[in-house]
Amino acid sequence: MNYKTIDQIDVSNKRVFLRVDFNVPFTKEAPYTITDDTRIRAALPTIEALIEHNAKLIIASHLGRPKGKPEEKYSLNPVFEHLKELVKVNITFASDCIGPEVEKLAAALQPGEILLLENLRFHAEEEKNDPAFAQSLAKHADVYVDDAFGAAHRAHASIEGITHYVKVKAAGYLMDKELKFLGGVLMNPAHPFVAIIGGAKISGKIDVIQSLLQKAHKVLIGGGMTYTFLKAQGKEIGKSLVEDDKVELAKSLLDHSQTHLVLPVDSVAAKEFKNDTEYKTVSQDNIPKDWQGVDIGSKTIELFTKEIAGAKTIVWNGPMGVFEMPNFARGTLAIAEAMARATANGATTVVGGGDSVAALEQAHLADKMSHVSTGGGASLEFLEGKVLPGVRALEE
Repeated sequence: MNYKTIDQIDVSNKRVFLRVDFNVPFTKEAPYTITDDTRIRAALPTIEALIEHNAKLIIASHLGRPKGKPEEKYSLNPVFEHLKELVKVNITFASDCIGPEVEKLAAALQPGEILLLENLRFHAEEEKNDPAFAQSLAKHADVYVDDAFGAAHRAHASIEGITHYVKVKAAGYLMDKELKFLGGVLMNPAHPFVAIIGGAKISGKIDVIQSLLQKAHKVLIGGGMTYTFLKAQGKEIGKSLVEDDKVELAKSLLDHSQTHLVLPVDSVAAKEFKNDTEYKTVSQDNIPKDWQGVDIGSKTIELFTKEIAGAKTIVWNGPMGVFEMPNFARGTLAIAEAMARATANGATTVVGGGDSVAALEQAHLADKMSHVSTGGGASLEFLEGKVLPGVRALEE
């Protein structure tokens, strides 16, 4: 990957358009307040470095899914109020992201000052990667910096289009860190390399499973997708989640992967899909007909923990069960703990995907990993081996 970072460019006294991912969760009712500022804090090192080097900083982000027009609940105003507390410099908020008013505010910026633009997606042209809209954004800037890895898989105007109209472009620290860790895992992992893939469905993870089967020593499968694989083996899965149209695909993966693909050997089965139902641990041949698998069992925890302990590189994407229900979170939390131990013993551990990250936060183990990716969809597509539009746009 041939791109510059902010340490390799001159930003002094220049207007820098910084694309960040401030798509943070909010309360459902007004007054809208931020419930988790992780993504804002993740961009702070880049923001602080640019300010320190006397950039005139214009920050832009999307938030939520407004339908191409302004909506109060998707305004970045609460982010502006929060940013004022985190960064002790002069910050102004623009009521739009393009137009004469914004151009006037951008032109008036002094070195070390920040202008935060209103939600990019208040214009439908952002997601359409409209060239005229991209050009309007580029009017604000001498330099373009992308630190929004979480949106790098989207060919949007502020991510891909704008780079055609700004000569100097670079990756922020967060973007660079994501690409180094994920790129290292794909291009040059230390072996043994173990991947853990969970989540509900094979359909969303098929490409990443196929990609990792070519690179990893072992791919451990957990979560709801387990039962489509078990059905492909002809096993009784009761009322467990299954994708009937993917059973043949699962069978083909099992046939071609030989010893690489490791399935759970037991499951926690529940009578109903709720936390306070009756449940028990059963072998994979013994899921009762009216019950459903909701987590990996204790023998599988033992098996997966052993594989993780012997690995030098470990990638994890997707929970092992219905971890939102405390009774069925044990498998997912055990994986998090095993990975924390592996990190402490010198392994490189990379976690991506919203649910896996949420489970790590729940277990207070996020800081015990080598790298926790801020981009769910982007990290998945990267691990699939796809070239992300936002990364390609930064390359020389």
